[in-house]
Amino acid sequence: MKFLVATILTAILAFITGLLSFSPWWGFAITSLIVAVLVHQKAGKAFLAGFTGVFLLWAGLAWWIDMNNNGVLSVKIANVLPLGGNTIYLIIVTGVVGGLVAGMAAMCGSFLRSTKSRS
Repeated sequence: MKFLVATILTAILAFITGLLSFSPWWGFAITSLIVAVLVHQKAGKAFLAGFTGVFLLWAGLAWWIDMNNNGVLSVKIANVLPLGGNTIYLIIVTGVVGGLVAGMAAMCGSFLRSTKSRS
């Protein structure tokens, strides 16, 4: 249950952070860290919750943007990157990049919580 709550909370807060105009692109990492500190889990589960929440969010948003512009931009970007023009690979890579950043931040938050409780 904690895993599901942490995943959903991470995705919602990452989306809200993305809506803020003064927030940098990595602002969701701070929210992932905060969620991991508040919802205590082991480091592996915290990483997976952060990764899953932001992966689904970023991949979903990339797919939605791709559908709205008929894939014009994503095909051009996929041709620039070594993806062979495949937009599905581009969406997956986008989700993985965001998921790794959020997962690492969540894992750091889990470690921060565990060191704080020991002292």
